Amino acid sequence: MTDLIEGTLEKARAAIATHDLVAPDAAVLLMVSGGSDSTALAYLGAALREAGDVGPVAMLHVNHQLRGEDADADERFVAALAEALDIPLFICSIDIAAEAERSRENVEAVARRERYLAANEALRSMCQHEGRPLSEARIFTAHTADDRIENFYMRSIVGTGPGGFRSMLYRNGPVVRPLLDVTRDELRDYLSARESAGETVVRDEPGALWREDATNAHTDRFRAYVRHKIVPVAKEWNSALPEVLTRSMNLIADEDDMLQNMAEKLAEESAEWVAEDDTFGIDRSEGFRLLPAFGKAERPLQRRAVLRLLEAMLGPDARVEAASVEAVLAGFANGAPNSGYVTNIQYDLAVSANKRGVLVEPMAYFRARRKKNDREH
Repeated sequence: MTDLIEGTLEKARAAIATHDLVAPDAAVLLMVSGGSDSTALAYLGAALREAGDVGPVAMLHVNHQLRGEDADADERFVAALAEALDIPLFICSIDIAAEAERSRENVEAVARRERYLAANEALRSMCQHEGRPLSEARIFTAHTADDRIENFYMRSIVGTGPGGFRSMLYRNGPVVRPLLDVTRDELRDYLSARESAGETVVRDEPGALWREDATNAHTDRFRAYVRHKIVPVAKEWNSALPEVLTRSMNLIADEDDMLQNMAEKLAEESAEWVAEDDTFGIDRSEGFRLLPAFGKAERPLQRRAVLRLLEAMLGPDARVEAASVEAVLAGFANGAPNSGYVTNIQYDLAVSANKRGVLVEPMAYFRARRKKNDREH
């Protein structure tokens, strides 16, 4: 049992070291829902703190108010867990259903957005209290190898670009995922091993070592369908699926990183933001221009560069459509700007081409320029 406990901790340490996820003295916020994965993350976070692998540790629990008394029981369980591990706890309650109705968005998308908004706010508060730099602080999530595999199949079904098959990043800004090389079964075995070894454990009111969300079994939800209907069949063909597919995704990630660096260099050298204010710098929401030299680059690099530029223009929460990227690239013909080309993308962006390059800007700006030109001529 001790070997299993230490082995799981070592896998987390290895991921942290290999991917340079966090400095030894950095503040860490653990996102803990109360499920098996995040409960294991809480114990592992406490162990990393005690070993000096990370700095001060706190926990965040977000009550989405979607499951009535079950959600409140989750909150009580996480509070007991934080107390047992002597970890400061932030609790945030948000009426996700009401917010989704107000914004007319998908409930899961709203929950995710609000969860990370709360996490960033809690991290700032923690850093102020602990006197630690926010730039080095990290948010730990409990995503596992199983989550990566589920994402892989989900994207296979609905479609994605080549980079999408790398699945989750080990680090995305302040958010890091130190358990991506560990499976859900391994984490559940880890929790059971802690109990058998007499280590600190917390049970919920019915006596379980973690909280089980019954909605995870509802196969009318896409992720649950993949988890219960597709992945088990793939494992029947190859029981080593988690190791094999994780290794494949890491290989894809290495090549994806290389191509992304090349695409970013292309954007830096052959694209420009159209507006610059002396006081506040570039306002990316006003658009960008792809210079004529951009048209000479290889198509795969062009796609990646345009995607990054559109994401920077529209903001991190925007969903950039593949058709929008292709519409921008259609502004070039035979490696040169296709003068006179005009189209609209993402509902309110205009794409136009002339000898100076291909311009992407808000539709209102495009119309204003057209009116001005008509008056002058």
